[in-house]
Amino acid sequence: MAIAVIGGTGPQGRGLAQRCALAGIDVVVGSRDATRAAEIAADLRAGVPDAPGAIEGAANADAVAQAERMVVLAVPWSAHQATLAGLTDALQGKILVDMAVPLADGNPRRTAMPPEGSATEAAQAMLGEGVAVVGALHNVSAHVLAALDQPINCDILVCGDDLEARRAVMDLIETIGARAYNCGPAESARCIEALTPLLIRLNMSKATGFKHAGVKIWPEAG
Repeated sequence: MAIAVIGGTGPQGRGLAQRCALAGIDVVVGSRDATRAAEIAADLRAGVPDAPGAIEGAANADAVAQAERMVVLAVPWSAHQATLAGLTDALQGKILVDMAVPLADGNPRRTAMPPEGSATEAAQAMLGEGVAVVGALHNVSAHVLAALDQPINCDILVCGDDLEARRAVMDLIETIGARAYNCGPAESARCIEALTPLLIRLNMSKATGFKHAGVKIWPEAG
């Protein structure tokens, strides 16, 4: 299986690309600049020399074209809509895994949700029914994804209107070593994405004594 990571040159995308390669998944790192994408891909590959999966770089549209089925969008909210607008045609027939969280400009401890209700819903509204948008990986930090010698320290909440696409994304997440939970339709992203600024607030607080914490689902004891 080959996937594309659009925004794979950024902090979240880099760690995710390497974890996928370590799990035997081929990755095409996408960027607006094909040369930069190739350079970053080479650096990422050098960081996991024994990974069974390949890491290559390409311009965004070419990266999407090379993905067999799944494309991960790992760009910040400020670039979310513009990036999708340039890839609408290329994404048709694919599953889009949207990691974006609409954080308030200048204050990552607050959200600034779009009129659709969440980034996931905004992406689905823009791309139309030809693309199955799945919201996931909102609450895991770039630091955690990049710490390849450590397991992902949180559970991943997954939502989207297409059940089969949700399950495919959950399989991907399980493959890279994290537990995924099916959280239902795309409107659930309003709650899931809103957890991120709360986690940022806690991780920034001197009172907590920790950083890079995530969400963990604990089943009932016994």
